[in-house]
Amino acid sequence: MMLSQSPSATYRRIDLDARIEASAGNDLTRICLEEVVQALGQALAALERGPQAKPAVPLARAHSIALWLGRTVAANNPLKAELTRFYGGLASLIARNIGDARKGEIAQARTDFADVLAALGVPG
Repeated sequence: MMLSQSPSATYRRIDLDARIEASAGNDLTRICLEEVVQALGQALAALERGPQAKPAVPLARAHSIALWLGRTVAANNPLKAELTRFYGGLASLIARNIGDARKGEIAQARTDFADVLAALGVPG
């Protein structure tokens, strides 16, 4: 079975799988935040190339990651309710943009995720 149409996408996926396999807890959250920021950046780049672009693939990827982040907030996290709502709201925003991409909303979601990443000490 072919992993991807693009060799670079295949290598990127293998690298991501290896990083995920070797991580847990906060490291996994950090990886997911990095990936969602990157996916939203890809969607924005597609819109820059052509305002009528439909960046459904990177937006669907970002949506899946946002849902995962919302569902996996640690039960003992004192901000569990707030983080769950935060990630859920961003997942809803991203879902709305899959069919009708709005650059401003996508950019705001990317900034919000990058801010969380920066709060973890990782420049977004």
